[in-house]
Amino acid sequence: MSTTLKIFTYIPFKPVSFPSPAESLFYKSLLDSPYSTHDPDHAHFFFIPFSPDTSTRSLARLIRTLRSELPYWNRTLGADHFFLSSSGVRYVSDRNIVELKKNAIQVSGGPVPIGNFISHKDITLPPVFDSSEFSSSWIPAPATERVLGFVGYGWVRDRVLVKELIEDPEFFMESEPPPSSPSERRNYGERLGKSDFCLFEYGGGGVVLRIGEVLRYGCVPVVISDRPIQDLPLMDVLRWQDMAVFVNGGKGIEGVKRVLRRVDEESLVKMKRLGAAAAQHFVWNSPPQPLDAFNTVAYQLWLRRHTIRYAERKEWAQS
Repeated sequence: MSTTLKIFTYIPFKPVSFPSPAESLFYKSLLDSPYSTHDPDHAHFFFIPFSPDTSTRSLARLIRTLRSELPYWNRTLGADHFFLSSSGVRYVSDRNIVELKKNAIQVSGGPVPIGNFISHKDITLPPVFDSSEFSSSWIPAPATERVLGFVGYGWVRDRVLVKELIEDPEFFMESEPPPSSPSERRNYGERLGKSDFCLFEYGGGGVVLRIGEVLRYGCVPVVISDRPIQDLPLMDVLRWQDMAVFVNGGKGIEGVKRVLRRVDEESLVKMKRLGAAAAQHFVWNSPPQPLDAFNTVAYQLWLRRHTIRYAERKEWAQS
């Protein structure tokens, strides 16, 4: 893939900026990467850069321009095109927007509203976290030092669950944002490393921003959600069911604990090791390195090349 994948980026019709660090890093890394090509005739994919605040009318006009002035969109109705969007594209009647939403690949920076993510084609970027303080491998904490669960600041927002977690001695819940100084970061990492499970609320505005961080420390993510989850990062690459626990929070913290206690020690250690190994795919490097976040996302694009059909390629070759 590293020597074969080619991506052509259209010239933006106005300056482009992205609100999330992951989207910004992906955009910069793509433009500087060996995947980038200036020859659209040799491209596997086409990137459409536009800011998230672009109006529906302007976006429709942009796609209409691609349809009428360049040959590449019409070959697949946009199936070999992709764009960055944290919240997804709304359903509207304009044909251009419909094709963008249904056919083009949406690369999002986090959980998107229900209905705005199409799992067979869309991609979620790994969140950005500071990996400078991490050790290179996970080392199991002694059993006598471990606690059942850790909850970072803002990871759970449901008021009832928050109250129950604060009062439950089996969980440690941070009351302040993650520290920034090296010594505080080490203490923070120790708390993560001594926790068997790290709890996240998914949906309802909750964003799993630090999931790659907890994996690196050997803490098993517990994703609390009342809906099926289709947009975790790197779902084409990682077997999340083998290294995370998914639970409905409707039965309160006791219901969550019942699910966690079903995970035996052997399974727990396996999940921790798989998660720690997967954490390398969540690291954003500058410049990108093999198997890191950017290159793993590029690999997800590469996997999608087989689903694209160029129905009119023969005719284009003859014209």
